[in-house]
Amino acid sequence: MNLHEYQAKEIFRDSGIPVPAGKVAASPEEAVAVAGALGGSVWVVKAQVHAGGRGKAGGVKLARDPEAVRAAAAGMLGTRLATKQTGPEGLPVDRVYVEAGSEIARELYLSMTLNRERGRVALIASAAGGMEIEEVAAATPEKILSVNVHPAAGLQGYQVREIAYGLKLESVLIGPFQALAQALYRLYVEKDLSLIEINPLIVTRQGELLALDAKVDVDANALFRHPELARLRDASQEDPMERRASEHDLNYVSLDGDIACMVNGAGLAMATMDLIKLHGGTPANFLDVGGGATAERVTAAFELILSNPRVRAVLVNIFGGIVRCDLIAEGVIKAVRKVGVSVPVVARLEGTNAEGARAMLAQSGLAITPAEDLTDAARKVVALAAKGKA
Repeated sequence: MNLHEYQAKEIFRDSGIPVPAGKVAASPEEAVAVAGALGGSVWVVKAQVHAGGRGKAGGVKLARDPEAVRAAAAGMLGTRLATKQTGPEGLPVDRVYVEAGSEIARELYLSMTLNRERGRVALIASAAGGMEIEEVAAATPEKILSVNVHPAAGLQGYQVREIAYGLKLESVLIGPFQALAQALYRLYVEKDLSLIEINPLIVTRQGELLALDAKVDVDANALFRHPELARLRDASQEDPMERRASEHDLNYVSLDGDIACMVNGAGLAMATMDLIKLHGGTPANFLDVGGGATAERVTAAFELILSNPRVRAVLVNIFGGIVRCDLIAEGVIKAVRKVGVSVPVVARLEGTNAEGARAMLAQSGLAITPAEDLTDAARKVVALAAKGKA
Protein backbone atom coordinates (compact mmCIF):
# COMPACT_ATOMS: atom_id res chain seq x y z
CA MET A 1 0.00 0.00 0.00
CA ASN A 2 1.40 3.38 -1.03
CA LEU A 3 1.25 6.55 1.03
CA HIS A 4 1.03 10.14 -0.14
CA GLU A 5 4.03 12.40 0.40
CA TYR A 6 2.25 14.42 3.09
CA GLN A 7 1.37 11.21 4.97
CA ALA A 8 4.93 9.90 4.69
CA LYS A 9 6.34 13.18 5.97
CA GLU A 10 4.07 13.11 9.01
CA ILE A 11 5.47 9.68 9.80
CA PHE A 12 8.99 10.99 9.22
CA ARG A 13 8.41 13.83 11.67
CA ASP A 14 7.14 11.41 14.31
CA SER A 15 10.23 9.26 13.74
CA GLY A 16 12.72 12.11 14.08
CA ILE A 17 13.58 12.32 10.38
CA PRO A 18 14.03 16.00 9.41
CA VAL A 19 11.63 17.38 6.78
CA PRO A 20 10.79 20.94 5.69
CA ALA A 21 7.74 22.57 7.22
CA GLY A 22 4.59 21.97 5.21
CA LYS A 23 0.91 21.07 5.28
CA VAL A 24 -1.68 19.52 3.00
CA ALA A 25 -4.48 21.57 1.39
CA ALA A 26 -7.66 20.59 -0.44
CA SER A 27 -8.48 23.96 -2.05
CA PRO A 28 -6.60 26.98 -3.44
CA GLU A 29 -7.78 29.04 -0.44
CA GLU A 30 -6.40 26.47 1.99
CA ALA A 31 -3.12 26.42 0.08
CA VAL A 32 -2.77 30.21 0.42
CA ALA A 33 -3.60 29.96 4.14
CA VAL A 34 -0.95 27.27 4.61
CA ALA A 35 1.65 29.41 2.83
CA GLY A 36 0.77 32.35 5.08
CA ALA A 37 1.11 30.19 8.20
CA LEU A 38 4.47 28.84 7.05
CA GLY A 39 5.81 32.32 6.42
CA GLY A 40 8.72 33.12 4.19
CA SER A 41 8.68 34.22 0.55
CA VAL A 42 9.13 30.97 -1.38
CA TRP A 43 6.88 27.91 -1.31
CA VAL A 44 6.59 24.68 -3.24
CA VAL A 45 3.15 23.35 -4.23
CA LYS A 46 3.09 19.60 -4.91
CA ALA A 47 0.29 17.47 -6.35
CA GLN A 48 -0.43 14.50 -4.10
CA VAL A 49 -0.60 11.34 -6.20
CA HIS A 50 0.85 7.86 -5.79
CA ALA A 51 3.46 8.25 -8.51
CA GLY A 52 6.95 9.55 -9.11
CA GLY A 53 8.02 11.95 -11.81
CA ARG A 54 5.58 14.64 -10.68
CA GLY A 55 7.95 17.50 -11.37
CA LYS A 56 8.43 16.61 -15.03
CA ALA A 57 4.65 16.27 -15.42
CA GLY A 58 3.85 19.71 -13.96
CA GLY A 59 2.88 18.41 -10.52
CA VAL A 60 5.49 20.45 -8.60
CA LYS A 61 5.45 24.26 -8.81
CA LEU A 62 7.62 26.91 -7.19
CA ALA A 63 5.67 29.95 -5.95
CA ARG A 64 7.10 33.29 -4.84
CA ASP A 65 3.91 35.04 -3.73
CA PRO A 66 0.48 33.99 -2.37
CA GLU A 67 -1.25 34.46 -5.72
CA ALA A 68 1.25 32.11 -7.35
CA VAL A 69 0.45 29.56 -4.62
CA ARG A 70 -3.25 29.96 -5.38
CA ALA A 71 -2.72 29.61 -9.11
CA ALA A 72 -0.52 26.51 -8.73
CA ALA A 73 -3.04 24.81 -6.43
CA ALA A 74 -5.97 25.74 -8.67
CA GLY A 75 -4.14 24.34 -11.70
CA MET A 76 -3.60 20.97 -10.00
CA LEU A 77 -6.66 20.31 -7.85
CA GLY A 78 -9.48 18.49 -9.62
CA THR A 79 -7.24 17.38 -12.50
CA ARG A 80 -5.56 14.07 -13.32
CA LEU A 81 -1.78 14.07 -13.28
CA ALA A 82 -0.16 11.76 -15.82
CA THR A 83 3.47 10.75 -15.24
CA LYS A 84 5.69 7.98 -16.61
CA GLN A 85 4.49 5.80 -13.74
CA THR A 86 0.74 6.40 -14.08
CA GLY A 87 0.23 5.88 -17.79
CA PRO A 88 -1.73 8.27 -20.00
CA GLU A 89 -4.90 8.11 -17.88
CA GLY A 90 -3.14 9.69 -14.89
CA LEU A 91 -4.25 9.83 -11.26
CA PRO A 92 -6.70 12.26 -9.62
CA VAL A 93 -5.29 15.20 -7.67
CA ASP A 94 -7.53 15.81 -4.65
CA ARG A 95 -4.90 17.45 -2.42
CA VAL A 96 -1.75 19.49 -2.74
CA TYR A 97 1.11 19.76 -0.28
CA VAL A 98 2.40 23.27 0.38
CA GLU A 99 5.94 23.32 1.69
CA ALA A 100 8.37 26.04 2.73
CA GLY A 101 11.13 26.60 0.18
CA SER A 102 14.60 25.26 0.97
CA GLU A 103 18.04 26.56 0.03
CA ILE A 104 19.68 23.56 -1.60
CA ALA A 105 23.44 23.02 -1.60
CA ARG A 106 23.46 19.33 -2.59
CA GLU A 107 20.90 16.70 -3.63
CA LEU A 108 21.38 13.07 -2.61
CA TYR A 109 19.38 9.87 -2.98
CA LEU A 110 18.63 7.58 -0.02
CA SER A 111 16.35 4.56 0.24
CA MET A 112 15.74 1.39 2.19
CA THR A 113 14.20 -1.69 0.63
CA LEU A 114 14.50 -5.47 0.52
CA ASN A 115 17.38 -6.99 -1.40
CA ARG A 116 15.60 -10.13 -2.56
CA GLU A 117 18.78 -11.73 -3.88
CA ARG A 118 20.35 -11.60 -0.42
CA GLY A 119 17.17 -11.82 1.63
CA ARG A 120 18.18 -8.75 3.62
CA VAL A 121 17.17 -5.13 4.00
CA ALA A 122 19.43 -2.84 1.98
CA LEU A 123 20.35 0.79 2.52
CA ILE A 124 20.90 2.36 -0.90
CA ALA A 125 22.35 5.81 -1.60
CA SER A 126 23.67 7.91 -4.45
CA ALA A 127 25.19 11.34 -4.89
CA ALA A 128 22.94 11.75 -7.96
CA GLY A 129 19.91 12.91 -5.98
CA GLY A 130 16.90 14.32 -7.79
CA MET A 131 17.34 11.90 -10.69
CA GLU A 132 15.35 8.71 -11.24
CA ILE A 133 17.39 5.99 -9.62
CA GLU A 134 16.69 3.61 -12.51
CA GLU A 135 18.36 6.04 -14.91
CA VAL A 136 21.35 6.43 -12.61
CA ALA A 137 21.71 2.65 -12.28
CA ALA A 138 21.58 2.20 -16.05
CA ALA A 139 23.88 5.07 -17.05
CA THR A 140 26.32 5.33 -14.10
CA PRO A 141 25.98 2.25 -11.86
CA GLU A 142 29.19 3.19 -10.03
CA LYS A 143 27.22 6.04 -8.41
CA ILE A 144 24.96 3.58 -6.57
CA LEU A 145 26.14 2.74 -3.05
CA SER A 146 24.53 0.04 -0.90
CA VAL A 147 24.97 -2.06 2.21
CA ASN A 148 22.98 -5.11 3.30
CA VAL A 149 21.75 -5.26 6.90
CA HIS A 150 22.03 -8.48 8.90
CA PRO A 151 18.65 -9.06 10.58
CA ALA A 152 20.20 -10.11 13.89
CA ALA A 153 22.65 -7.21 14.12
CA GLY A 154 20.60 -4.43 12.56
CA LEU A 155 22.04 -1.43 10.75
CA GLN A 156 25.54 -0.86 12.06
CA GLY A 157 27.31 2.45 12.49
CA TYR A 158 30.25 1.43 10.30
CA GLN A 159 27.81 0.63 7.46
CA VAL A 160 26.25 4.08 7.66
CA ARG A 161 29.67 5.72 7.77
CA GLU A 162 30.71 3.71 4.72
CA ILE A 163 27.74 5.21 2.83
CA ALA A 164 28.40 8.70 4.22
CA TYR A 165 32.06 8.61 3.11
CA GLY A 166 30.99 7.33 -0.29
CA LEU A 167 28.66 10.33 -0.61
CA LYS A 168 31.57 12.60 0.40
CA LEU A 169 29.59 14.22 3.19
CA GLU A 170 31.37 16.80 5.32
CA SER A 171 32.49 15.53 8.71
CA VAL A 172 29.93 17.65 10.56
CA LEU A 173 27.16 15.83 8.69
CA ILE A 174 28.29 12.27 9.50
CA GLY A 175 26.51 12.25 12.85
CA PRO A 176 23.18 13.67 11.57
CA PHE A 177 23.33 11.30 8.58
CA GLN A 178 23.85 8.31 10.88
CA ALA A 179 20.92 9.36 13.08
CA LEU A 180 18.71 9.77 9.99
CA ALA A 181 19.70 6.37 8.55
CA GLN A 182 19.12 4.60 11.86
CA ALA A 183 15.69 6.25 12.14
CA LEU A 184 14.85 5.04 8.63
CA TYR A 185 15.85 1.47 9.54
CA ARG A 186 13.76 1.48 12.73
CA LEU A 187 10.79 2.85 10.82
CA TYR A 188 11.21 0.27 8.05
CA VAL A 189 11.27 -2.65 10.47
CA GLU A 190 8.72 -1.48 13.04
CA LYS A 191 6.08 -0.49 10.47
CA ASP A 192 6.60 -3.49 8.14
CA LEU A 193 7.46 -1.30 5.17
CA SER A 194 8.56 -2.54 1.75
CA LEU A 195 10.18 0.72 0.63
CA ILE A 196 11.32 4.06 2.01
CA GLU A 197 12.73 6.47 -0.56
CA ILE A 198 13.99 10.02 -0.11
CA ASN A 199 14.74 11.64 -3.45
CA PRO A 200 16.17 14.09 -2.96
CA LEU A 201 17.69 14.13 0.48
CA ILE A 202 19.18 17.61 0.50
CA VAL A 203 22.04 19.32 2.23
CA THR A 204 20.89 22.90 2.81
CA ARG A 205 23.10 25.97 2.54
CA GLN A 206 22.80 26.13 6.34
CA GLY A 207 24.45 22.68 6.56
CA GLU A 208 21.37 20.62 7.48
CA LEU A 209 19.98 17.38 6.10
CA LEU A 210 16.32 17.49 5.01
CA ALA A 211 14.08 14.92 3.34
CA LEU A 212 12.73 17.07 0.52
CA ASP A 213 10.55 14.22 -0.78
CA ALA A 214 9.22 11.09 0.88
CA LYS A 215 7.95 7.85 -0.61
CA VAL A 216 6.71 5.09 1.68
CA ASP A 217 5.25 1.73 0.64
CA VAL A 218 3.69 -0.52 3.29
CA ASP A 219 3.61 -4.31 3.01
CA ALA A 220 -0.11 -4.89 2.53
CA ASN A 221 0.17 -8.32 4.14
CA ALA A 222 1.16 -6.66 7.42
CA LEU A 223 -1.60 -4.04 7.58
CA PHE A 224 -3.53 -6.07 10.14
CA ARG A 225 -0.73 -5.17 12.56
CA HIS A 226 -0.87 -1.45 11.71
CA PRO A 227 -4.44 -0.11 11.70
CA GLU A 228 -3.02 3.42 11.94
CA LEU A 229 -1.40 2.89 8.52
CA ALA A 230 -4.38 1.06 7.03
CA ARG A 231 -6.47 4.17 7.70
CA LEU A 232 -4.17 6.16 5.40
CA ARG A 233 -5.21 4.18 2.31
CA ASP A 234 -6.45 6.36 -0.55
CA ALA A 235 -8.60 4.14 -2.78
CA SER A 236 -8.91 6.91 -5.40
CA GLN A 237 -5.25 6.33 -6.29
CA GLU A 238 -5.73 2.63 -6.99
CA ASP A 239 -6.74 0.90 -10.20
CA PRO A 240 -10.56 0.49 -9.88
CA MET A 241 -10.45 -3.12 -11.04
CA GLU A 242 -7.61 -4.01 -8.69
CA ARG A 243 -9.56 -2.40 -5.86
CA ARG A 244 -12.64 -4.48 -6.69
CA ALA A 245 -10.51 -7.62 -6.85
CA SER A 246 -9.08 -7.02 -3.38
CA GLU A 247 -12.62 -6.87 -1.99
CA HIS A 248 -13.08 -10.50 -3.11
CA ASP A 249 -9.58 -11.64 -2.05
CA LEU A 250 -8.51 -12.01 -5.67
CA ASN A 251 -4.95 -11.44 -6.86
CA TYR A 252 -5.44 -9.17 -9.87
CA VAL A 253 -3.21 -6.85 -11.89
CA SER A 254 -4.43 -4.85 -14.88
CA LEU A 255 -2.42 -5.11 -18.11
CA ASP A 256 -2.72 -3.51 -21.54
CA GLY A 257 -3.82 -6.46 -23.68
CA ASP A 258 -7.17 -7.79 -24.89
CA ILE A 259 -7.16 -11.45 -23.72
CA ALA A 260 -8.50 -11.82 -20.20
CA CYS A 261 -7.08 -14.64 -18.09
CA MET A 262 -8.64 -16.46 -15.12
CA VAL A 263 -6.24 -18.97 -13.58
CA ASN A 264 -5.72 -20.66 -10.22
CA GLY A 265 -2.17 -20.35 -8.97
CA ALA A 266 0.29 -17.53 -9.53
CA GLY A 267 2.86 -19.70 -11.33
CA LEU A 268 0.26 -21.16 -13.67
CA ALA A 269 -1.08 -17.64 -14.31
CA MET A 270 2.40 -16.45 -15.33
CA ALA A 271 2.86 -19.47 -17.59
CA THR A 272 -0.54 -18.83 -19.16
CA MET A 273 0.37 -15.24 -19.97
CA ASP A 274 3.70 -16.37 -21.41
CA LEU A 275 1.96 -18.82 -23.74
CA ILE A 276 -0.52 -16.19 -24.88
CA LYS A 277 2.41 -13.92 -25.76
CA LEU A 278 4.24 -16.81 -27.43
CA HIS A 279 1.32 -17.39 -29.79
CA GLY A 280 0.94 -13.72 -30.69
CA GLY A 281 -1.62 -12.47 -28.18
CA THR A 282 -1.48 -9.94 -25.34
CA PRO A 283 -2.87 -10.60 -21.83
CA ALA A 284 -5.36 -8.09 -20.42
CA ASN A 285 -4.66 -9.05 -16.82
CA PHE A 286 -3.03 -11.28 -14.28
CA LEU A 287 -5.71 -13.02 -12.20
CA ASP A 288 -5.13 -15.77 -9.66
CA VAL A 289 -8.40 -16.96 -8.09
CA GLY A 290 -6.45 -18.98 -5.52
CA GLY A 291 -6.35 -22.60 -4.51
CA GLY A 292 -9.46 -22.40 -2.34
CA ALA A 293 -11.69 -20.69 -4.90
CA THR A 294 -15.45 -21.00 -4.51
CA ALA A 295 -18.13 -20.71 -7.18
CA GLU A 296 -18.98 -17.27 -5.78
CA ARG A 297 -15.39 -16.06 -6.02
CA VAL A 298 -15.09 -17.38 -9.55
CA THR A 299 -18.29 -15.57 -10.49
CA ALA A 300 -16.87 -12.34 -9.05
CA ALA A 301 -13.61 -12.91 -10.93
CA PHE A 302 -15.39 -13.48 -14.21
CA GLU A 303 -17.50 -10.36 -13.77
CA LEU A 304 -14.33 -8.41 -12.99
CA ILE A 305 -12.37 -9.41 -16.08
CA LEU A 306 -15.38 -8.89 -18.34
CA SER A 307 -15.85 -5.34 -17.08
CA ASN A 308 -12.69 -4.40 -19.00
CA PRO A 309 -13.91 -2.90 -22.31
CA ARG A 310 -10.67 -3.89 -24.08
CA VAL A 311 -11.27 -7.62 -23.61
CA ARG A 312 -11.93 -9.52 -26.87
CA ALA A 313 -11.60 -13.08 -25.54
CA VAL A 314 -11.30 -14.93 -22.22
CA LEU A 315 -9.07 -17.86 -21.31
CA VAL A 316 -10.05 -19.92 -18.25
CA ASN A 317 -7.13 -22.15 -17.25
CA ILE A 318 -7.74 -24.25 -14.15
CA PHE A 319 -5.72 -27.09 -12.71
CA GLY A 320 -7.87 -28.69 -10.03
CA GLY A 321 -5.63 -29.69 -7.16
CA ILE A 322 -7.02 -28.04 -4.06
CA VAL A 323 -9.92 -26.45 -5.92
CA ARG A 324 -12.39 -28.69 -7.73
CA CYS A 325 -12.89 -28.12 -11.44
CA ASP A 326 -16.65 -28.53 -11.19
CA LEU A 327 -16.81 -25.58 -8.77
CA ILE A 328 -14.90 -23.49 -11.26
CA ALA A 329 -17.23 -24.59 -14.05
CA GLU A 330 -20.23 -23.69 -11.91
CA GLY A 331 -18.85 -20.22 -11.31
CA VAL A 332 -18.04 -19.70 -14.99
CA ILE A 333 -21.55 -20.72 -16.04
CA LYS A 334 -23.15 -18.44 -13.44
CA ALA A 335 -20.99 -15.51 -14.48
CA VAL A 336 -21.52 -15.98 -18.22
CA ARG A 337 -25.29 -16.13 -17.74
CA LYS A 338 -25.35 -13.21 -15.32
CA VAL A 339 -23.12 -10.87 -17.29
CA GLY A 340 -24.28 -11.81 -20.76
CA VAL A 341 -20.86 -12.47 -22.26
CA SER A 342 -20.43 -11.18 -25.79
CA VAL A 343 -16.81 -12.31 -26.27
CA PRO A 344 -15.56 -15.86 -26.88
CA VAL A 345 -14.50 -17.96 -23.89
CA VAL A 346 -11.92 -20.76 -24.04
CA ALA A 347 -11.73 -23.16 -21.09
CA ARG A 348 -9.01 -25.60 -20.17
CA LEU A 349 -9.85 -27.65 -17.06
CA GLU A 350 -7.64 -30.41 -15.67
CA GLY A 351 -7.44 -32.18 -12.33
CA THR A 352 -10.03 -32.98 -9.68
CA ASN A 353 -13.49 -33.54 -11.20
CA ALA A 354 -12.25 -32.24 -14.57
CA GLU A 355 -14.42 -34.63 -16.62
CA GLY A 356 -17.55 -33.59 -14.75
CA ALA A 357 -16.61 -29.91 -15.16
CA ARG A 358 -16.16 -30.30 -18.91
CA ALA A 359 -19.53 -32.03 -19.11
CA MET A 360 -21.16 -29.17 -17.21
CA LEU A 361 -19.74 -26.64 -19.67
CA ALA A 362 -20.79 -28.71 -22.68
CA GLN A 363 -24.34 -29.11 -21.36
CA SER A 364 -24.71 -25.44 -20.41
CA GLY A 365 -25.66 -24.39 -23.93
CA LEU A 366 -23.18 -21.52 -23.68
CA ALA A 367 -20.59 -20.65 -26.33
CA ILE A 368 -17.57 -21.90 -24.40
CA THR A 369 -14.77 -23.45 -26.47
CA PRO A 370 -13.03 -26.43 -24.80
CA ALA A 371 -9.26 -26.91 -25.03
CA GLU A 372 -7.28 -30.12 -24.81
CA ASP A 373 -4.22 -28.63 -23.15
CA LEU A 374 -2.65 -25.26 -22.35
CA THR A 375 -0.96 -24.83 -25.74
CA ASP A 376 -4.23 -25.63 -27.51
CA ALA A 377 -6.04 -23.16 -25.25
CA ALA A 378 -3.55 -20.38 -25.97
CA ARG A 379 -3.72 -20.90 -29.72
CA LYS A 380 -7.51 -20.92 -29.71
CA VAL A 381 -7.96 -17.82 -27.55
CA VAL A 382 -5.41 -15.83 -29.58
CA ALA A 383 -7.19 -16.76 -32.82
CA LEU A 384 -10.60 -15.84 -31.39
CA ALA A 385 -9.31 -12.50 -30.08
CA ALA A 386 -7.83 -11.74 -33.52
CA LYS A 387 -11.23 -12.37 -35.11
CA GLY A 388 -12.75 -9.89 -32.68
CA LYS A 389 -10.40 -7.18 -33.95
CA ALA A 390 -11.39 -7.73 -37.55
